[in-house]
Amino acid sequence: MIDAVKLRILQGDPIVHDVKNANLPKLFRGLPVIAGKPCPAGCDKCAAACPVRAITADPVKIDLGRCTFCPLCEEACPEKLIHYTNNYHIASDKRESLIVTKDTQAITSASAAKKIRDYFGKSLKLRQVSAGGCNGCELELNALNNVNFDMGRFGIEFVASPRHADGIVITGPVTRNMANPLQICYEAVPNPKIIILVGACAIAGHVFEDSAQVQRKFLAENKIDLYVPGCPPHPLTFITGILRFIGR
Repeated sequence: MIDAVKLRILQGDPIVHDVKNANLPKLFRGLPVIAGKPCPAGCDKCAAACPVRAITADPVKIDLGRCTFCPLCEEACPEKLIHYTNNYHIASDKRESLIVTKDTQAITSASAAKKIRDYFGKSLKLRQVSAGGCNGCELELNALNNVNFDMGRFGIEFVASPRHADGIVITGPVTRNMANPLQICYEAVPNPKIIILVGACAIAGHVFEDSAQVQRKFLAENKIDLYVPGCPPHPLTFITGILRFIGR
């Protein structure tokens, strides 16, 4: 018992009390900023270094929906135009907002329509679907239920059945084997309902986008309500994105 008390004191307070203004380690890579000066003539080293074709050069643009948040572009740029900050507020309700340019200072996310806010403003139940994911995003979503983040205190919870859900959270690139189960799950969710994409695989297909085993028809046919970028996203990116979306 004494050892348990000592360990608890050593660990300190594990709860992230203010999810909107948390202090993440400096090594955490969140929103990148791009310097305003032009690239050297003919230079595309940052784009060439990117393993997922998330960058275009001259002018430099970074697609956070595809980005793995690795430091390769930052390291490859001879002019040091790219720098990753630890700003984790990068979820957005618009796909185009995830394209970062030299003018991007923050990722803004509009609130959901009034009907959605009225329905889900105080309680939101979500059914998570792993549509061919590697378990990286899934593990981060699981962490939302632990004592550190405790997403349930905001009335946001994952449920076991789509019939109890207000929307679905999709991870993974959506493989052919998961395309039909995903459709069935979505149809089982009562209206009104929302769709949230979590991670680069779900948002853009990532390294699997050209695979014949990927079937993204569902995403093309349905309105996506929230994009949560990352590989995998930080739990706080998910929480703050949801809170902004439902007007909290």
